[in-house]
Amino acid sequence: MIRVAAALVAMVVLVGGAGSASAQEDSRGFMGFGPNFFGGASDANPIPRTTVNFASNYAPGTIYIDTAERRLYLIMPGGQALRYGIGVGRDGFRWGGVHRITAKKEWPSWTPPSQMLRRRPDLPRHMAGGIDNPLGARAMYLGSTLYRIHGSNEPETIGQAVSSGCFRMTNEDVQDLYDRVRVGTTVVVKN
Repeated sequence: MIRVAAALVAMVVLVGGAGSASAQEDSRGFMGFGPNFFGGASDANPIPRTTVNFASNYAPGTIYIDTAERRLYLIMPGGQALRYGIGVGRDGFRWGGVHRITAKKEWPSWTPPSQMLRRRPDLPRHMAGGIDNPLGARAMYLGSTLYRIHGSNEPETIGQAVSSGCFRMTNEDVQDLYDRVRVGTTVVVKN
């Protein structure tokens, strides 16, 4: 009986390790499952990424964010787009406009801006990058603004209006988007 159980565990590890490149590349811990593999918060995406028809005049490679819909679209050729679920700014923190990605960072550190510290003096003054950092696995900085498209260690907030103006994605989705875009990518935000 013990040999059968050990064999099943070995098969799960082998299949899990070989079946997904993202699991092999993920630096969050054992097989990419992160610190909550055996309980706690889930990394499950409440709004799965999908390819959709998307008629627009935007060039392929453009990021289009619809804050009311709480979705981010990466425009692709042929009238299609990759659609991602996002968390957006709560009331009073939504904005619109056109910017470009000016920087990209993996496991970015976070220094709350002074405006945020005035509202929330309990926040740390600086956090090193890592799984507990609110910017998550990746961040793409938008122009000279304080805003970013970034990962989140709170996947349950995707599809919600909870941020101070940034756009949150699951860590899995932000890593996917990060690998598809470059510095200089146009980002159109519809409020």
